[in-house]
This record gives sequence, C-alpha cells and structure tokens, in this order.
Amino acid sequence: MVIVDGCRTPFCRSGTAFNDLSSYDLGRAAVAGLLHRTRVDPETVGLVVMGTVIADPHTSNLGREVVLGSGLPVDCSAHTVTEACVSSLQSALDCARAIATGAADVAIAAGAETLSDAPIRFRRSVRKRLIAARRTKGIGSLLRLLGGLRPSDLLPEPLALSEFSTGEVMGENGERLAKRLGITREAQDAYAARSHYRAAEATANGLLGGQIVPVFAPSEYAPVRTDNGIRADTGPDKLAALRPAFDRRFGTLTAGNSSYLTDGASAVLLASQEGAKRHGLRPLATIRSSAVIALDPLEELLLGPAVAIPRALAAAGIGIADVGVIELHEAFAAQVLAVIGLLADETFCRERLGRASPVGPIDTGRLNAWGGSLAVGHPFGATGGRLIATCCQRMHHENTRFGVVAACAAGAIGIAMVLERA
Repeated sequence: MVIVDGCRTPFCRSGTAFNDLSSYDLGRAAVAGLLHRTRVDPETVGLVVMGTVIADPHTSNLGREVVLGSGLPVDCSAHTVTEACVSSLQSALDCARAIATGAADVAIAAGAETLSDAPIRFRRSVRKRLIAARRTKGIGSLLRLLGGLRPSDLLPEPLALSEFSTGEVMGENGERLAKRLGITREAQDAYAARSHYRAAEATANGLLGGQIVPVFAPSEYAPVRTDNGIRADTGPDKLAALRPAFDRRFGTLTAGNSSYLTDGASAVLLASQEGAKRHGLRPLATIRSSAVIALDPLEELLLGPAVAIPRALAAAGIGIADVGVIELHEAFAAQVLAVIGLLADETFCRERLGRASPVGPIDTGRLNAWGGSLAVGHPFGATGGRLIATCCQRMHHENTRFGVVAACAAGAIGIAMVLERA
C-alpha cells in the first residue's frame, strides 16, 4: 500500500491558540484539510482510524464523529485507537491492514489531542454519590448522601499521566534511564537546542508550513498557521538555567529538554497501489515494513525504538546505512540519545537484540532534520501522523530512497516503519 500525502494543524502549546477547541474540532480540521489538499473524492474513502489518548466522553469514538463532521460520506467506517504516543502510528497500521485485506481501497489515518480542555473527574467518593443521587427521592435522601463528605473530597482528581503498572511518570523513568546510561545534562540540552534550531530553520524555509493546514480558532477567528512552541532563540546557555523537573536535586531532565503539552491533529491518506492509480492519486511513498513491540515498562519504557527499528529494517531487508531519513519521536532528549547510543552499542545489540554486530551509528544529520517533538510539540494522538508526513516529504525534498519512522509510548510500546519513496 502507498502513502499519498499527509498534513496537520499547527501544533500549539496547550492553553494558547487552541484553548477553546476540542479534539473533535482539531481532528475535523486536519481530515478536511487532507481532503482539500489531495483532491481525493470523499466517496472513495472507506475507512478512517483516529488516534487519541485523553478521550472526551462526548466524542468517545472520535473517528466516527470526525467522519460525520468533515465531509466524508456517512457510510465511511471509522474507529478510534488509544495507544499513547504511538496512537496515530497504530492508526496507519490499522489502515494498512484494512487495505491489504481488501476491506478498504482508500483510508485515512489520523490523530488529534487537546490538553487545554482535558476531562477532569471528581474523586470517587463524590462520583459514587452523584450516581446514586439520580435514584434519590426528596431532599432528605439527597442530604443523607452528602453525609461523610469532606471538603477535600470536592477537589478534582488531577489528570493521570503516570504509568498504571509502575506508578512512575515518564519523566521519572527518563531520569533513571539517563543516570543508568550516563547521559549528561549538557548533551540533553545541546540536543534540545538543535531540535529548536532545526525546526525554526525549517519554518523559515517554508518546509514545515507546507504540511500545515490553517485552523480558525475562536474568539478572534483569525487563521492559526504556524506552530507556536518553537523557540528560535533557545540555546544551551538558556536551557542550562532551567531547573530539573522530575528529580529536583540530582536530575538532568528539564522542561526545556522534555516535550511539552501540546494541542493539534494530523491526517495521512493511504491507498492500495491499484486504488491510487484508479483514483488518480500520486503517492509519496510505499510502506515497506513495520514492527510493533512491547517491553518492560519499568526498565525499558522509553526504549521501544531501539528494538522496533532493527526489526523493521530486517523485515525490509535493509540496514541503517541505507536509510536517508529518520524521523524519531522526541519524548525527551535523553530518550533519543539513549536510542542512538544503544543501536551502536555492541553489548546491547548482542544481548538484547541477539545480533552479532551493532545495528550501527545513526547519522544525526539524517535524524529529525526539520526538528522534532521537543520543538514542534507533541499532541499525544497526533505525533505519529506528523512523523509519517514529515518522513515522506523529507524523502522527496532530500531525494533519498528509504526513510524510518519510530516512536516510543507509555506502556513500553514501540512502533517503527520503513518507508520507500515512490
């Protein structure tokens, strides 16, 4: 199957430009923008798979609601996947499987996320009483339900971003990883500064703007056309002034070398080779292989790409030296540096991957050349679509044959894909 094109909304820091928009609004904008820029006949789209992580109860099947709101036919099937930071990569794999089995000829893999208006719950003691209150009769019964409540019970539950299985937030795990592998604060800050510099340069050269569809956000309803988290003036000196975010005394992970909460959406159009020809669609790339892996969430939470990339390369029959474009999700600078180091480490590759030799060094000039999640932002459900679109567009811009897309995710999931320029 082939990837025809991909686009996204601007990625904006949560609580800023998209403060009054929902995941539905953003997802609809991305999918409608994809239909407009590809000129695909909406009637030919047989499936939409939408990735999202912090689901809004009002749009629990976000994919279906986006179908109904973006100009696609009502008989277009749709479902929603939740797989943390790889959600829209999984959306693409679901679409690819549907195309491979003949369930769809043309499909859209999308993702959307807003942390500006994440659903916040009352505590369990209040929720139980609210549910029971629907069955009460009279003010006396209602007052009896309120008995035993303390003022602290009325405080909302904070949004849970920690691992259910370990209780750790990802940053805490990243701190342990950095300490274990000896990844310094200086190296992390230098990498983060480079991500911002590259994203700023790509923006100035119109490269990132070429994948963005504008969004008209209230209350101004002026078009939002650019990412707003990229800091062109960020350098190692400024980053060095930030305090550790997860280990206050001895930590090296900060708000500057970690990805930030972001709102945004992405969408990618996929088709069978025959379907692309039949509908007059010009593909950017073909999917050569993929790998989905699951690891130990305590010790390997952020290392999914270090295992998934070698498997995807082997399935495609190529080596890392054959890859001209690498798009790797930047959850943290420490996580990226860990993956780079482990793929070139003989002991890790022998003992963990069962290889006689290392996967090989990654040419950092090929890695995230237009910036990554540290700079552009990371809407959980939408990052995978951005990675795919950027990889395809970079392969054509840089005239390279193969590209790799990879990301880690909560739950110690990793996904990697090998793409070949069409």
